[in-house]
Amino acid sequence: MKPESRSRFAFDVAVVGGGSAGFAAARTAADAGLRTALIEGGRELGGLCILRGCMPSKALLWAAEVRHQAQRVEIWGMQRKPVPFQWNEVMVRKESMIRDFAGYRQQQLIGGDFALIRARARFRNPHTLDLGNGRTLTARHFILATGSVVSPPPLPQLGEAGFITSDDAVTLRRLPKSLIVLGGGSVAVELAQLFARFDVAVTLIQRSNHILRGFDSDAAETLETALQRDDVRLFTGTTLLNARREGPKKVVEFQHAGKRRRVAAEEMLLALGRSPNTASISLERAGVETDGGRIVTDERMRTTAPHIYAAGDCTSPHEVVHVAIQQGETAAHNILHPRRPRVMDYRLLTQIVFTEPQIATVGLTEKQAAVAGQRVLVAQYPFNDHGKSLIMDATDGFVKLLAHPATGEILGGACVGPSGGELIHEIVAAMHGRMTVRELAAMPHYHPTLAEIWTYPAEELAGQLPCRRPLSGRVVRPKPNR
Repeated sequence: MKPESRSRFAFDVAVVGGGSAGFAAARTAADAGLRTALIEGGRELGGLCILRGCMPSKALLWAAEVRHQAQRVEIWGMQRKPVPFQWNEVMVRKESMIRDFAGYRQQQLIGGDFALIRARARFRNPHTLDLGNGRTLTARHFILATGSVVSPPPLPQLGEAGFITSDDAVTLRRLPKSLIVLGGGSVAVELAQLFARFDVAVTLIQRSNHILRGFDSDAAETLETALQRDDVRLFTGTTLLNARREGPKKVVEFQHAGKRRRVAAEEMLLALGRSPNTASISLERAGVETDGGRIVTDERMRTTAPHIYAAGDCTSPHEVVHVAIQQGETAAHNILHPRRPRVMDYRLLTQIVFTEPQIATVGLTEKQAAVAGQRVLVAQYPFNDHGKSLIMDATDGFVKLLAHPATGEILGGACVGPSGGELIHEIVAAMHGRMTVRELAAMPHYHPTLAEIWTYPAEELAGQLPCRRPLSGRVVRPKPNR
């Protein structure tokens, strides 16, 4: 950074937003010696993941899973008894953990080598921010990490009827007796199963023909079966028509299978996604273009204003924490090293849905390959024919591998089943090293484990490759007799 540029602006880098992307960007810039400010205008420090997203929802989902397993101990020869629960105690544990997580992040933010400014911000011009405390701030570079907000309801009648959002759902002081869930994405299905397993009568209404429309249909169908087994009423392929209050109940009317239907419940959860939080920052004054509210960036995370970068939910179509962190670090690196830039590579994009069964994918899916017209080899193997999952009575789902038809390089993987969010990381690691299905099949796996299930589709695909070679070191793994 040239001396004259340092004197012209108060900061070398100003980061707007203190969530995962913003903290990663500020830390990277400050650690390299740049004068860095991090501006956070929210009431709480910590970001969506810690305060209202990943951590509280997964804490509650785990509690629901523990209760669910306790209710089915007869499978293992134990005496089944009622499993009562105290919702307030479930919430106490969750809140205690969130305080610890948030407290640690707050210490990092307050004690970082950057200036932490608690104020809302909006651009006055390309290098100046007006702050909510009446002051202004100038910087040579900016990194925008303003996150996302709950998307507005598609029908004004929904607002009139009243609803809660995912932000509210993880802080409920009292469970409703019945709940309508609008939406079929990961947040919607996770919360639907969570509340159903705590004895709430749940109805889920989804617009597309399957839940989880971004995933392959075989994964969605497996979860649909599991949700219905948990007594979730499921309507897919719907069109919302109306919503209203009828006394203490909230009513939704929708079109389904050519008929007009009506569902009533004590509470309604709007889980139709999130939108970029960019409306209040006056991006037009800085020359930053948006598309549907989402900040437009290139592969270096640079916006249409060359000195301004963006990271996280405000720009990425992938609302995933580890991706947001990578984007923040990439943006800061490219400010520091413009002649040695980094680019974002989404080849290893990983997505996990923390239902039971869990759904996890990395890299290419069959649906994406079909849309792109890309030929791939595909093989899968079911958990209901796998030793360790039979022992666990966790037999829903399958694993799937996609490979290049000529080289056998692993291009994608999916795990729908027990510990899917953990098991997928074997394929993340394999793809990171650009392993082939031959190499994965030859890699030793302990028996009996869940992880060894990956070797079966790998062996099948290896046998389909041209110029077949023996799988050196291959271990023949026993399969259960069915």
